Amino acid sequence: MVTVKATHIVKPAEETPSKIMYVSDIDQIHPITNAPTIYFYRSPSFSSFQIMVEILKHSLSKALVIFYPFAGRLEWTHRKRVHINCNSLGAHSLEAETDARIDDFAPDYRPTPAVRDLIPYVDYSRPIEELPLVLIQLTKFSCGGVSLGLALSHFVADGQSALHFVSEWVRIARGEGPEYLPFLDRTVLVQDQEDLLPADFDASDYKQPPLMIGSLNNLEERMKETEVLMLRLSKEQIDKLRSKANEEKKRLGDLERGYTRFEVVAGHMWRTASKARKHMENQETAIRVVVNFRNRVKPPLPKFFFGNAILPVIVSSTSGELVSKPLSYVASKIRAATEKVTDEYTKNVAIFLDKQEDLSQWRYLHVVGSTQGVFFGNPNMDITSWLTLPHNEGGTDFGWGEEDHFGPGALGFDGKSFILSDNSSPGSAIIALRLQLTHIEDFKTFFYEDILN
Repeated sequence: MVTVKATHIVKPAEETPSKIMYVSDIDQIHPITNAPTIYFYRSPSFSSFQIMVEILKHSLSKALVIFYPFAGRLEWTHRKRVHINCNSLGAHSLEAETDARIDDFAPDYRPTPAVRDLIPYVDYSRPIEELPLVLIQLTKFSCGGVSLGLALSHFVADGQSALHFVSEWVRIARGEGPEYLPFLDRTVLVQDQEDLLPADFDASDYKQPPLMIGSLNNLEERMKETEVLMLRLSKEQIDKLRSKANEEKKRLGDLERGYTRFEVVAGHMWRTASKARKHMENQETAIRVVVNFRNRVKPPLPKFFFGNAILPVIVSSTSGELVSKPLSYVASKIRAATEKVTDEYTKNVAIFLDKQEDLSQWRYLHVVGSTQGVFFGNPNMDITSWLTLPHNEGGTDFGWGEEDHFGPGALGFDGKSFILSDNSSPGSAIIALRLQLTHIEDFKTFFYEDILN
C-alpha cells in the first residue's frame, strides 16, 4: 500500500511569460491526459529521502522557467479545440512511502496496478482548467530504494519533447544548468487558411478501426478482462527476424535497404496477435503506429521543438493475409505506411484536421477501462516504439545515481503496446503489451515459436 505523506505545488522559480499559447490541430488529436512513466532507483546515494524531495522540487521549479508551458493549464476554445494558458499555476509534487520493496516489482517491472500507485493520480472528471500538466511522485520503499513516477501531459509534449524536459531537469538537479533550450513557438505548424485539401487526399488514417466480425461496436471488447505482459527479445532473436524478412525481400527481387528493428518486431507482434486471438481469415485488422515528422517537413522543425511532432498512421490487412504471408510482407506494409509521412502529407493532414468540427473522436485516455475515445483493442493493436527515443547519457541521475529501470507506468487498453530498448543488453528489446486474459498464453507461445521456425 502506498501512502501519500505530502503534496506540494511547484511554481516556476522566476517570472515567466503570461499568455495564451497556440496549439496546432496536430497536437489536438493527442490525449488530453497525462502519460504515466516510472523510474526505479534501487540504491540511491542519498540516505535522506527529504533531501531528495527538496532537490526534485527546487530543480523542477527552475526547469519550469525554461519549459513554462508545462506550468500552465489547458483550456477549451470556442472551436472545441484546446489551448495552453501559460498562467504559472505550477506542477504538483507528491511525497509517498510504501512497505513494498523494489524486488516486488523486479525484474520485469511490469506495469501493474501496484506500479500505477507509484504515479500521481489525476481525476479526469474535473475540468481540464484545474488539471496540472506535470505531476511527480517520489516514493520511498522499505528496502531503501525509491521510485519517481511522472505524469506529463501528452497533449503538451510527445515522447521526444517529454524526455528533453526530463533531461534538462536532471541537469539542473545536478547543478550543471540547462544545455539545450526548447523551441516553444508552436506557430511553425500553422498552415495557410486558404490552402485547399487535395481531392485525392487519403484520410484512411482517420477512419474508425475495424470491429470484430458480427459486432456493431467495440463496447464488448473494451469490457473484457486484460493484463499486461512483458516479453524480452534478445539481439540474436531480433537479428533472426530481420534476416528472415530481408532474405524473403531479396528473393522477391527487392534490393532496397533492409527492414528496421521496429518494422520486423511490430510486424511479428501483429501476426502473433492475430494468431493468438484466433481470428477468422477474413477478419479485418489494423495497427496504429506514430511517425516523428520533425525531419520530414520542409524546412525541418527547429531543433528541440517542444510539442507533438508525431502523426498516427494506420496499417490494415486481414488476419488470414497476415498469417499466411511471410514476415517481409507485413514489414513492407508497415514501411509503406510510415514512409507516406512526407512534408506534403503532413501539411495535408493539418488542413484536413482544421476542417473538422470536433477532433475528440481521435483522442483516448491513458486509463484502463476507459470507454472514451478511439479504441485499438481486438481485433487491432496500437504499437508505439521507444527504440529511438533519446536517453540521457548516464541515465536519469538527479544526483543520487542512475535508475535501475525506466518504462511506461500503464497501458490503457487491450492492444496497447510499447517496444522498449533493453538497456541491460545492447541490441535487445522489451515488449510491453496489454491483452485480454484469454489470449495471453497463446500469444507468448506463438511469439517465440515463430522466431524459431
